[in-house]
Amino acid sequence: MSLTGAIVLYSVIWFMVFYIMLQMRFVSQGEAGDVVPGTPSSAPANPQVARKALITSVIALVLWGGIAAVVLSGWISIQDLDIFNRPGSPATGGTGG
Repeated sequence: MSLTGAIVLYSVIWFMVFYIMLQMRFVSQGEAGDVVPGTPSSAPANPQVARKALITSVIALVLWGGIAAVVLSGWISIQDLDIFNRPGSPATGGTGG
């Protein structure tokens, strides 16, 4: 795995985890009973984005470490992912077409 590939993999994992974390412990302004004028009642009362980003970074690092270990160890290879066994694919040693 190249450095660029590692960074892209971490970024994708980070954003996927972050989108999940944004929904955790969500309390809307309407539920809290304190709606700020000019905002919808469904807006977050206390979003805690920095805290969620920090937690996301730790979770993403652990997931990235596991996935990077699998990729670098060769437990799963291109041949395992090429279910159609296409000729000319990197899995069959071809040059493409």
